Amino acid sequence: MLEVHRTYRAKIRNHSQVEESLDRHGWSASKLWNVANYHSRQVWEETGEIPDHEELKDELKTHPKYKGLHSQSSQRVLEELAEAFNSWYSSDDDRDNPPGYRKENYCEDEGRRVHEEHPRSTVTWKQNGIRHDTKNNRVRLSKGANHKEHPKAWEYILVEYEIRPGVEVENLQQVRAVYDQTKERWELHLVCKDEVETPTAPGTETAGIDLGISNFAAVAYSTEDADLYPGNRLKQDGYYFPKEIAKSDDSGGERATRFHAKWSERRTHFFHSLAKHIVQRCVEKGVGQINVGDLEGVREDENGESKNWGRHGNLDLHGWAFDRFTSILEYKAKVKGIEVVEVSERDTSKTCCACGREDDGQRVERGLYVCETCDAAFNADVNGAENIRLDINESNSESSSKLAEDRSTGWLAQPVVHLYDLSRGFQPRTEVVACKP
Repeated sequence: MLEVHRTYRAKIRNHSQVEESLDRHGWSASKLWNVANYHSRQVWEETGEIPDHEELKDELKTHPKYKGLHSQSSQRVLEELAEAFNSWYSSDDDRDNPPGYRKENYCEDEGRRVHEEHPRSTVTWKQNGIRHDTKNNRVRLSKGANHKEHPKAWEYILVEYEIRPGVEVENLQQVRAVYDQTKERWELHLVCKDEVETPTAPGTETAGIDLGISNFAAVAYSTEDADLYPGNRLKQDGYYFPKEIAKSDDSGGERATRFHAKWSERRTHFFHSLAKHIVQRCVEKGVGQINVGDLEGVREDENGESKNWGRHGNLDLHGWAFDRFTSILEYKAKVKGIEVVEVSERDTSKTCCACGREDDGQRVERGLYVCETCDAAFNADVNGAENIRLDINESNSESSSKLAEDRSTGWLAQPVVHLYDLSRGFQPRTEVVACKP
């Protein structure tokens, strides 16, 4: 049996009854975030090191703000902060800033400047803080000690939810209360555990994926096919949202928080749509194994130093979170019985997949790879993907490090380009884009 987790979004039916309690817990989560943020910055200034989530839990478990949430909910806030600090610390872009404070906010209400509490942060309840009434679609969410001001019968928030037709919420593992800034109301994200029969691989064919800057992913199949997935939408968002966030009067206020959330949501949707589309294509082509370029090959050069992709390239590279996409791909592929393997990217961009010749000068311009030995000319990213599929750094036989002589190379020059649409996901572009001869 294979264990999978599914997340369902649910509307809150009794929103007016629970809104105040959820607001208080959302504000408490922001306050705890700020306390932990301040502590982490102090440790960073004094020691040059960032405390991990375990150290934060040990240090802050007796702090009054820790008691604003159920203990497991507080732990999740500290885990998220530690993840954010690690992401900042590992960034190659000097313009990135450490996680900000979730500050007090001022908003306009009928022409008046109104003071508002801290932004409503997402609150997560794990199993110990949840009681699920499956018959009536209700969950009891334990309150933090600071909010148990009523008799014992009211030491929890009783939330009635509405899920889309046909969905049964069983084996509930986690509940997240998420505030929708646009709708100005809370919603629930219900994470359930499910067990399915271990799937059989669709076939024995292989695929290789090369992750990059201009094209987020290039995929080569052993069936003489290739796909390109441009990252234009991500690049547009990567320029638009930081500018809008910078216009905010308060970097930790509600407006900036709303843009951060929207940006994150769009990236996540892109990653899921892309992983889903690639896995579907692999199932159609009988792929049993996907080779993905090792992320170190994207972030570091052969000497282990951080690669410099240029001012905008470094920003794009960090924002796209290749590691996050790979983890999503692994999960979706596993459900279909497909194994995902990370392989070395060393020399895959400068080696001709047709004849095996290695030459730094063969990638003559962006998107075009020309081999002086065999006169092959094809898409450079697809060439890298094919070398990753062949796993040239692990191949000992000459025949496995280059295309078989009876295979054509036309598909290397004319990959199918799939463009991303917010509502429809990835769709093939009508015209085929070929490289210059």
